Amino acid sequence: MVEKPDAATKIKRWIVIIIIALMALDFVVVVSEARWLSAFLILTIALLILFVTVFSHRLGVQIPAEFQILALVFVFAALFLGEVQGYYERIWWWDIALHSTSGLLMGILGFLLVYVLNESSRITFTMTPHFVAFFAFMFAVAVGSLWEIFEFAMDSIFGTQMQKPMLNDPSGLTDTMWDMIVNTIGAMLISLLGWWYMKRDRRSFIDTWIQKFIERNPDWFHS
Repeated sequence: MVEKPDAATKIKRWIVIIIIALMALDFVVVVSEARWLSAFLILTIALLILFVTVFSHRLGVQIPAEFQILALVFVFAALFLGEVQGYYERIWWWDIALHSTSGLLMGILGFLLVYVLNESSRITFTMTPHFVAFFAFMFAVAVGSLWEIFEFAMDSIFGTQMQKPMLNDPSGLTDTMWDMIVNTIGAMLISLLGWWYMKRDRRSFIDTWIQKFIERNPDWFHS
């Protein structure tokens, strides 16, 4: 029997359709203007989104649709709107908002990973709230730092401008440091929120997503 998709899954499908449609229209425009680099970026982003969406059910781990929605919107905003459409230069707070959001997303993913690492218990959570929050925080900060290393490598090897130079700092160091700062702030906020709910034994949206994660990946949680 085929499982009926829930509301979040339906919303995710519509978001994918809208995003792909917008990118397809822009792809036609940039090709007509012979902007081949932009066309290549759009095609790569679209194929990545479609591949993950179409083949997500074949992955070893099933991620809740709510988290996938946030990830899809983030990728669209960061890569398509930010890099292709130039929102990083046109809107001064765009880079700050996205790096703050990445800290939140990676913090949530850190909470999910704790449950995978704690698979010796089916549902009962044995690690302390302090450790879970600390792990989620450090995971998000580490991923953010690795991304900054990736940006530096791309700029150094291929001459891109992923590190946004400023008038008072053409090297891009200031941009990198602010990216790391706001990413850390976002990671800290989501970690503190998760710790606060766990400490008081209250359910939050993180608990709801984790419960869905457990239900869809029973093989990861053995008694």
